[in-house]
Amino acid sequence: MCELLGMECNVLTDIVFSFAGLSARGGKHGPHADGWGLALYDGPVARVFLEPAAAAHSPLATFVKQNPIKTLLAIAHVRRKTRGKVSLANTHPFTRELWGRHFVFAHNGTVKNAFDLKLGRYQPMGRTDSEHAFCHLLGALEHEFKAKAPPPAELAKAIARHAGRIGKGGTFNMLLGDGHQLYARCSTKLHHIVRRAPFKKATLADEDLSVDFAEVTTPKDRVAVIATMPLTRDETWIAGEPNTLWVFRGGKLTKTLAS
Repeated sequence: MCELLGMECNVLTDIVFSFAGLSARGGKHGPHADGWGLALYDGPVARVFLEPAAAAHSPLATFVKQNPIKTLLAIAHVRRKTRGKVSLANTHPFTRELWGRHFVFAHNGTVKNAFDLKLGRYQPMGRTDSEHAFCHLLGALEHEFKAKAPPPAELAKAIARHAGRIGKGGTFNMLLGDGHQLYARCSTKLHHIVRRAPFKKATLADEDLSVDFAEVTTPKDRVAVIATMPLTRDETWIAGEPNTLWVFRGGKLTKTLAS
């Protein structure tokens, strides 16, 4: 299956360190060599890099790591295909507009009976169960709240409810961003860490690369990182409970909802 990476912060931050760990699993230290993607929010708009190739050997991925772009919210993915051929259209994360902002989605697992889910105006461009489920999810949210975005707490509850319904009987680990919050659903496997003062040194689990965060942060900084598997070997990551949804805002875990 695929691997997910998310970051949500209270101060503009680059994702280079974590993305270096994820991209190494995309064909070097892992079998996820069927595509990679990275979405970086700038306000309500997401800048997205996609490539249907192994991230570990990608000049574009190297360019992204060598030219940091700071953001408050990011979602990344390395793919090991199960449904849909290797192609740009089938590469995560997927992006659509709703209520005047980008929603960005990435998925790990297999959605049971995904192609039976009804679609409205959101239509897939590729042939993955993931994108089909994303289009259905956005359609369900739009139908429920019409033309106006609901308050963040109501939206989080709706996402948890619909994601639980979509993922019933399958494997629906997912990350969803809306430019304001990051939603992370654990179906089988997901971990997170919130880095805050006092900051310490961290070393990637699969690469000999370290960062002393105390040298590049201020005492007020908070950075939440979410990954399928822990990306570092010398930090304590928290494992998600199956069928729950984490909600991150301002670099904090603000809610854990049943899903």
